[in-house]
Amino acid sequence: MSIQVGDRLPEVVLQRIGDGVESVDTKTLFGDTKVVIFAVPGAFTPTCSERHLPGYIEHFQQFHDKGIEVACVAVNDPFVMQAWGQSQNVPEGLMMLADGNADFARALGLELDASAYGMGVRAKRFAIYAEQGVVKQLNVEAPGEFRVSSAEHVLSQIA
Repeated sequence: MSIQVGDRLPEVVLQRIGDGVESVDTKTLFGDTKVVIFAVPGAFTPTCSERHLPGYIEHFQQFHDKGIEVACVAVNDPFVMQAWGQSQNVPEGLMMLADGNADFARALGLELDASAYGMGVRAKRFAIYAEQGVVKQLNVEAPGEFRVSSAEHVLSQIA
């Protein structure tokens, strides 16, 4: 069963690079704010690097102007997420979060078995808009697609 609109975001620990590796729980990250959390199957992969993350970089200021934080999550380690963010010129404030063991993806019910491609368990491509930890919008891509989790689509849904 996957998360639904109206559900609370699950409480799990994600990692990021700050002053070294920081472990931070989702309630602390997302519990008191408006946030778009978008997940990609993998850092440095083609669609993720050429379209998904770049769209959120391009439209980051529009989200910021609406008082919405933006977080990118992938089942990668925090060092990979940091390097990917640097290579993509991610603006300060766009969170690059590592879900190294897919705990967040599993807790959402949005994990993807990519073992056939040598990638193990990953997150499906999705975007969630949440306010104070409650899911207001949920956009999960069909396998092989990139449409409903794009920054442009998410922005078009937010009043």
